[in-house]
Amino acid sequence: MPDTESKIILVTRRTRLEELVAQYNTVEQARFYIEHLGADFSDYQREHDLYQRRIREASATLAQLGRLQTLPRDFLPNFIFGPRDTVVALGQDGLVANTMKYLETQPVIGVNPDPDRWDGVLLPFQVQDLKRVAAEVLRGRRPIETITMARAELSDGQVLHAVNDLFIGVRGHTSARYDVEFGGMQERQSSCGIIVSTGLGSTGWFKSIVTGAVGIAGQILGKRFSAEEAAFPRDADYLVFSVREPFPSRTSSANIVFGQITAGQPLTLVSGMADNGVIFSDGIEQDFVQFNAGMRAVIGVADKRGHLVI
Repeated sequence: MPDTESKIILVTRRTRLEELVAQYNTVEQARFYIEHLGADFSDYQREHDLYQRRIREASATLAQLGRLQTLPRDFLPNFIFGPRDTVVALGQDGLVANTMKYLETQPVIGVNPDPDRWDGVLLPFQVQDLKRVAAEVLRGRRPIETITMARAELSDGQVLHAVNDLFIGVRGHTSARYDVEFGGMQERQSSCGIIVSTGLGSTGWFKSIVTGAVGIAGQILGKRFSAEEAAFPRDADYLVFSVREPFPSRTSSANIVFGQITAGQPLTLVSGMADNGVIFSDGIEQDFVQFNAGMRAVIGVADKRGHLVI
């Protein structure tokens, strides 16, 4: 019999096919668009069919363990999770990250619906593992990894969390202008934006930034550098910020371009962007707060942590 005191939230996402149908109204119109570009529509269909099958299988398994509610990712920002809820994210790594930042202490089980397609760094389990793993989580007998998160607090009271990284800049990634204060230093900058990375995100966007930087520096200086040591632990008590393509000029400097953010040393920014200034998290541009002229943002380590079932 299901445990009626335990609520299990199954978080799902739209497939590429569903995204196309939302844009082009029907499957046939979506097929015409994809095939007109010379792509293989059958791959979209196979991915969709397998994912729907995995949802049905996961739902059947989880319904035997507790009260089950299926939650599409689009509803995450407005959903109220109960303190005893157990959350299962069925999708890619991004779905796990996007789900975790809306939670407090609830554990997240990352399930890979298609291991042949997705590597799944945050997806250690498959659907056939759910009966055992979810039951152990509900009994409190499964190990949990603590994940450090980033936090942006604006002067108007808005707060945005991130599991992987925060982007601060202009929508569309054009030139951003702002004043930056860090470690007792202060300057005005013009750049392509700032990336603030957590330990979990240090193998993603941050790694690509470091790889590009050391590659360029190596070519100019005639030396070889490695970006492999750039990653840091998922539970690290600090964040790392990187300024993308800072441009020194008569009115802007480029001295504060990299550093560690700690509880005692936040990164403070004041926007100089007339419009289209944003802060968004985890690579999802739709999940943003406006950061326009005069707005102040304090970027630091979040008080809350993510809890990933391993």
